[in-house]
Amino acid sequence: MPHEIDPERVVVTESVAGSEYPVHLTYVELLDGVYAPIGLRMPEGSGPHPTVLLGRGNGGGGMAWVREATRNMGYIQECLLEAGYACAWLRYRAEVELGYNNGGRLVEDIRQGRQLLNRAPLEYEDEISIIEFVKTLPEVDGDRVGLMGVSHAGEMILKITSEYGGARACVACEPASHEFLDLSPDDTAFVNEETQLRNIEGMMMEEVEKVRARINHELALERMKSIQTPILIMGRDEDHLQGIFRATYDLMVEAGRDVQWVSYDHPMHGYIFPERGGDGEYAVDETQAEAIGACIAYLDKYMKN
Repeated sequence: MPHEIDPERVVVTESVAGSEYPVHLTYVELLDGVYAPIGLRMPEGSGPHPTVLLGRGNGGGGMAWVREATRNMGYIQECLLEAGYACAWLRYRAEVELGYNNGGRLVEDIRQGRQLLNRAPLEYEDEISIIEFVKTLPEVDGDRVGLMGVSHAGEMILKITSEYGGARACVACEPASHEFLDLSPDDTAFVNEETQLRNIEGMMMEEVEKVRARINHELALERMKSIQTPILIMGRDEDHLQGIFRATYDLMVEAGRDVQWVSYDHPMHGYIFPERGGDGEYAVDETQAEAIGACIAYLDKYMKN
């Protein structure tokens, strides 16, 4: 029996409530042959289009997460689409506790004619695979692919760009870059007795001086110096990790990287990704509108010139 969908290139198109731009749901083969879901949306015109990949927080959730994000965190996508960008929510595997610091660089070899890795891929390496995939699409301008990430996905941008030069420009909003900076938490973090994994949800790192005193400055600076991609780092004035956000920017300046800083006073973590309210509508305040406008203006500077 013939297949209606190619099993090796599954694409399902859905409409998005309140939008003229549908979403194309597909699966991307990663480095180790497993698949990650993305939901790609295209602006008007035939392309190829500059494209922005969107990430938020830790991984997991699969295609259900992508569909939910498209339905209920789609405001940022509508703004990007109207500005002429293709865009996609993407998903990746879950964060591994200190996997980046302890695992070292991923090495690929061959054993008995098949792939051999020195460790399992990490979530930021999944995003690199996704970037490489979207560059193969005829609708996408492969020389103009950018990234936007909030929280852990913001830190992932730093990890990606320190090893990979295939992104044109990036926006890292509230990047929780404690691992990238090799930060040693104080007693506001603790170890979960049941799992023996760290709980850093309540870690208080508001002051830059406190952060700078607890990081591996030499290692952090070495990692920063390998970044060649322009990055806009966005803080949040009253966030308990604001010191980490600002220290990340300061170290990039110290390393001589192409970086900009802006911070907004807003109660919502991830304020550049507004969510639908209970009435099904997006309630976007002036601060969010200004911040989103700044993001798009920054991307325009590098991706439309």
